[in-house]
Amino acid sequence: MENQNLFELRIDAETTSFFGQAARWAKFLSIVGFVVCGLIVLLSFFMGAIMSAMSGIYGERGMAAAGGAMTVVYILIALLYFFPCLFLYNFASKMQVALRTLDQEAFNKSAGNLKSCFKFVGIVTLIVLSFYALLLVFGLGGALLMS
Repeated sequence: MENQNLFELRIDAETTSFFGQAARWAKFLSIVGFVVCGLIVLLSFFMGAIMSAMSGIYGERGMAAAGGAMTVVYILIALLYFFPCLFLYNFASKMQVALRTLDQEAFNKSAGNLKSCFKFVGIVTLIVLSFYALLLVFGLGGALLMS
C-alpha cells in the first residue's frame, strides 16, 4: 500500500453536504437522547412507589426494598446514556458552526467530539460484552455443577 499525504484531502461541496446532513441528524438524535435521559430519571423517582404498590398487591416485602435499588440503577443508566448524547450534540453543534463559518478549529473540535462519542460507546460495549461472557461462563459452570 502506498503512502498517501492526508494534506491532499479536500472537503468539497458534496462532502460538506454530507457533513451538514450528518450534523442535523446527530443533533436530532442527541436531543431525543436528552429527552429519553430525562424520562428515565423521572421514571426512576417513581420506581420506589411502583415497587411499593406491587408489594401491596402481591404481598412481597422485598419488592418495596428493591424500589430504592431500582431508582439508583435507573439513574446510573440515564447517566451512562447522557454522555454519548452530549458528545453527539457537541459534534453536531460544532460541525454546523464549522461548515457555516469555514472554521478549521471548530471542525477539529467537532471531529474530536465524534471520536469521543464512538470511544465511549465502544468502551461501554466492551464492558457489556465482557459481562455477558462472564455470565455465560458462570451460567455454564453452574449448570455443569447442577447436573
